Amino acid sequence: MARFIALEGGEAAGKSTQAYLLAEHLGAVLTREPGGTPIGEGLRRLLLDPNLPAPVPRAEALLMLAARAEHVEKVIEPALARGKDVVCDRYSGSTLAYQGYGRGLEVADLERINDWATSGRAPDITVLIDVPPEVARSRRAGTGDRFEAEDDGFRRRVAKGFRELAAADPERWRTVDGTAGVEDVAAAVRMAVGR
Repeated sequence: MARFIALEGGEAAGKSTQAYLLAEHLGAVLTREPGGTPIGEGLRRLLLDPNLPAPVPRAEALLMLAARAEHVEKVIEPALARGKDVVCDRYSGSTLAYQGYGRGLEVADLERINDWATSGRAPDITVLIDVPPEVARSRRAGTGDRFEAEDDGFRRRVAKGFRELAAADPERWRTVDGTAGVEDVAAAVRMAVGR
């Protein structure tokens, strides 16, 4: 049976690299959020561009969820229906951590809206690549997107959010120490997903 696996974590945690390596290992469809579709990629540019005015937190959350609704219907569900595993670089955990814990929106409200936007599609497994904010700071490549430009207080709230989400749902979430080398983290991620 095809599985939907999301990789989560803060900026510079190594998620994108690990999502790529896991998808390659599993022969899975690799996708990302926000993005994954033409509309999603357009919304991604809008959300991440530091040269545009920042949306208010509710608008930011709704734009993320609009991209996700399109993504689920056009990419994730069709791939799963074809029997293909899907590995997604970010999903609903990021909305709860960034817009909930980071921006201060009600997590319960975000969960309800996310459930509606995705028709209830949740990952079978979510792997949190856990990296302390100070380690992530030293790794940042300086791409300069809006989230990378956030202050340390925001990043600490997001990291706390991810850890609390993982602790609250140990059946679905697995936490991997992201401070090791790329290959060691990749091995731990493969072990966490069970293949």
